[in-house]
Amino acid sequence: MRKLLLISCWLLFSCSKTGNGNNGGGNNNPAPLHPNFAKGADISWVTEMEGAGKKFYSASGVETDCIQLLKNLGMNAVRLRVWVNPAGGWNNTADVVAKAVRAKNLGMRIMIDFHYSDSWADPGQQTKPAAWASQDFTTLQQSLYNHTFDVLTALKTAGVTPEWVQVGNETNDGMLWPTGKASSSMANFAALVNRGYDAVKAVDPAIKVIVHISNGHDNNLFRWILDGLKNNGGKWDITGMSLYPDPGNWAVMNTQCIGNINDLIYRYNKPVMICEAGMSWDQPDACKSFLSDLINKVNTVSGNNGLGVFYWEPQCYGNWKGYTKGAFDNSGKPTIALNAFN
Repeated sequence: MRKLLLISCWLLFSCSKTGNGNNGGGNNNPAPLHPNFAKGADISWVTEMEGAGKKFYSASGVETDCIQLLKNLGMNAVRLRVWVNPAGGWNNTADVVAKAVRAKNLGMRIMIDFHYSDSWADPGQQTKPAAWASQDFTTLQQSLYNHTFDVLTALKTAGVTPEWVQVGNETNDGMLWPTGKASSSMANFAALVNRGYDAVKAVDPAIKVIVHISNGHDNNLFRWILDGLKNNGGKWDITGMSLYPDPGNWAVMNTQCIGNINDLIYRYNKPVMICEAGMSWDQPDACKSFLSDLINKVNTVSGNNGLGVFYWEPQCYGNWKGYTKGAFDNSGKPTIALNAFN
């Protein structure tokens, strides 16, 4: 009986120390973040928002530069998308360089996200840039290489060397459709990834190349696309993923995501990064719980192979572009969701 009592006491003490990661508030006693853990945000809309007159404010109402505000909230990195020849110029080379220089001057780490399109590339659309649309496969590969090399060289000339570069955005079924559609030709997709990889390394071999796929909870999807890349000689350094749960299912999706992460690290021997995450702006409590739990889970992946978590466009507010998964309220102040990064 005395032995049973001692075991019961030990279990109670253990539970009180450990906490429950799915209790709605995340782990009560999360492990300290490993030194290189990236806490970041994609802020690609920021210059366009500023151009439209949007202002950003601290929780106490002090107008603050957006990137500085995110840094004050605990973030240490930004992610910036690149479009080839976008209407209006936003997210072209000059706009990306301007944002990257601002972030670098504030001590932020930089991720560059090549869409290889004139507009959005995602699981539902991977449209070739208009200037590349009629090119044969050899020329298309060279155009991808040149674009990647030229943008990164412009950044380097401005004093910015990114830490990470995505070769494609949410490439669940490849990119540059139809030529690089993975379900039609995995070999073509792998060849395009490799040309991007080679261009990145030609600018700086230390930059880490990311292959990015959405639905971080879907292990079958990741195995299919990454097995296809691997079997066709595809080269990448980090597996990137997106995760967008709802307030009612975030705990389940986080558990599925971390299971996927652990499987991918074992299967491909490459670390993993959450390149995009988000939840509805008007559910800040649930979003904070989601982010706190996700950051803790990714941080505690064995061998420090969980590299970080990026929120997608948290600074959006006031129904900007119809996007509702930012993390600022309608007055331009951050919600408590972003406290998860601090």
